[in-house]
Amino acid sequence: MPQSIRPRTVTHAAVFAPLEGAGRAELVAQRLTDAIVLGILADGERLPTESLLARQFGVATVTAREALDALRRKGLVETKRGRGGGSFVTYAGAGHGRLQDERLLGLSRVQLRDLGAHYAAIAAMTAELAADRASDSDVDNLRRIVESADIVQEGAARRAQGTFRLEVSALSQSARLVREELRLQSEFGPLLWLCLRNPDYRARCRETQRGIVAAIADQDGETARRLSVLQITDAIEWLIEAKAVLETTAENTAGPTNGPKEEE
Repeated sequence: MPQSIRPRTVTHAAVFAPLEGAGRAELVAQRLTDAIVLGILADGERLPTESLLARQFGVATVTAREALDALRRKGLVETKRGRGGGSFVTYAGAGHGRLQDERLLGLSRVQLRDLGAHYAAIAAMTAELAADRASDSDVDNLRRIVESADIVQEGAARRAQGTFRLEVSALSQSARLVREELRLQSEFGPLLWLCLRNPDYRARCRETQRGIVAAIADQDGETARRLSVLQITDAIEWLIEAKAVLETTAENTAGPTNGPKEEE
């Protein structure tokens, strides 16, 4: 297992990894939407053909077609006909908050906590193994990643957090854990790190990263594990609070309703 990876290359590959479970168009569309919002699929980038998308995701061609239709309705993809045509990403950052707020509203608090628990378990194990297996040069590289990251802008901070988590997982020297980290980032990362909208949280995130690096350098797996879990559980609590605010805003805008309330 290589001790350093190229985050964009492997994350880009993870976007098109086969889906687990039922191959619904909604799952394909959500995977691609997250990749576009996160910047893994860049503005102007050409997507694979419908047939190739279907093979990559392990779904029927009609399912891939429906997913692309959904992306076109959102204004994330434009399809051009004729020679040199295809489906191209048409998203340059506008509307990021709206898309992610809609996704957050679509998840229950139980689902958010369950996603967080799963991600925290993976992050905890990779951090603990990294503390046991990383070399001095690995630690130096991880420290450079943290200190060179631009945390002034939300997008840059989000990419830096993804890169950091990928590098820590690579230092675990477990191919399975790296693949799971990639899968979780492609499916859940854009939502999980919405907390990085907040400048204070971006600063806190860097301090936690520094603590994790120090623990790995000291071969202190317990501390590396604890800090990794704390960072993710804090992000989940932030999401739950943000969801409550969005729900209140939606209720005030729509007026009183007699519909059922979401179960906790």
